[in-house]
Amino acid sequence: MRIGELSTRTGRSIHAIRWYESQGLVPGVERDTGRRRVYTELHVGWLSLMDRLRRTGMTIAQMREYTALVKLGSGTLRQRQALLTAHRARVTETIAQWKAALRTIDLKIDFYGEWLATGKRPGPMPELRGQRARKAGGRGVRRSRRRPAA
Repeated sequence: MRIGELSTRTGRSIHAIRWYESQGLVPGVERDTGRRRVYTELHVGWLSLMDRLRRTGMTIAQMREYTALVKLGSGTLRQRQALLTAHRARVTETIAQWKAALRTIDLKIDFYGEWLATGKRPGPMPELRGQRARKAGGRGVRRSRRRPAA
């Protein structure tokens, strides 16, 4: 298929596809006798993989490394697996952080919902109190002690 069809099939612009190729991120692109790029179904899947890796935070340098390993063949299977396993661990940690952030957002939405429903400002949100305590070294909010008046 030509680059226009690949663009339509993948939802990426022709410019983006050429950029990916110029970065060494699209292996195995052949040219016809007119020197036009010829893509296959493998390229459709490959661009989808590159998009997902990028969306999950893999750097372009890591994507280049992965692509270079693929180009070297099956002798690099363990290295590819290790690279993707490390990336998966980073993605899993990011997901956990985003879930915690989402819980806080949900609490805040409920907080405003309660305020709107009752017309009164609710007390402090429990999860945010816990975050303040953790930031203070796990001891909670410290209050200064007053000396007794003499």
